[in-house]
Amino acid sequence: MAATQLEERIAVLEHEVASLKHRLEQAAPQPQPWWERISGTFADDPIFDEAMRLGREYRESQRPGDGDAQEGQDG
Repeated sequence: MAATQLEERIAVLEHEVASLKHRLEQAAPQPQPWWERISGTFADDPIFDEAMRLGREYRESQRPGDGDAQEGQDG
């Protein structure tokens, strides 16, 4: 196949891809990120608030404090 024929075929393919991309953009709007779709789902939910409180309490209990990590251990 001659180089000219390949160039013509590539040009046709590039045009088709551009056309398909344009049609796809026109057909469907860009979806929202997952975190935007669920944002606010747990607003004013006392169970969620309690879960967050318990998680915070647990994380804080894991932080080394004023010698707390040394308590209960024999020197």
